[in-house]
Amino acid sequence: MKSIDLWRYEVRRAGWTALLTPPVATAALVLLALLDSSPDTGRGLLAALEMAIPLAAGVGAASLVGRDPAVELQLSVPTPYRSTLLRRLAVTLGWAALLAVLVAGVVVATGWWPPGHGVLGGQLIWLAPTACLGGLGFLAGAAFRSPAAAGGLVATYWIVEQLFSGLQDNHVFRLLYLFATIRGTVPADWTANRLALLTTALACGVLGWLLLGRTERLLRGEAE
Repeated sequence: MKSIDLWRYEVRRAGWTALLTPPVATAALVLLALLDSSPDTGRGLLAALEMAIPLAAGVGAASLVGRDPAVELQLSVPTPYRSTLLRRLAVTLGWAALLAVLVAGVVVATGWWPPGHGVLGGQLIWLAPTACLGGLGFLAGAAFRSPAAAGGLVATYWIVEQLFSGLQDNHVFRLLYLFATIRGTVPADWTANRLALLTTALACGVLGWLLLGRTERLLRGEAE
């Protein structure tokens, strides 16, 4: 199979959850922000970047494992199944990243970009939480082998951070807080927070990769 055909196939196999959730969630928040004539319009656009896109990407990543109707056939081909899933994860996160860049361009063009963040380094506003929830979703999918359970875990984590932002008084929680740009209480810790989220994303990705290497777990999940 040619490379371009392979990636087209993986785009289709990523599924509607991975492909539709990011644009729908982003469009909803962007529309609300643009319809709001108050000075908080820029804040609403930033919320689309830091809140909507990461959640959508995380739920999409969580839906990748457990969707194939015959995993045993996937495991019998020369290409490792987990490599196939990594390609689908790349499609999911890459699609979310493209949308984020477009929204960021709108924010920059309208002059609502946060003055304390450069345009290039400021892309960590969306990149860090998107990678973190994407990695968490991938790991949860590998662990539970159920898109519903994995997506529920990602959504629960996102909701908990929304409801209990006051826990940022704890240094560890502050480093792992997803919404440090919109609701962060210690601006000086912003860079450390973004790097901690990226490190967490890498750790989750590695753990998910290792779990997917245990083919007996995948086959047991298929049998169930």
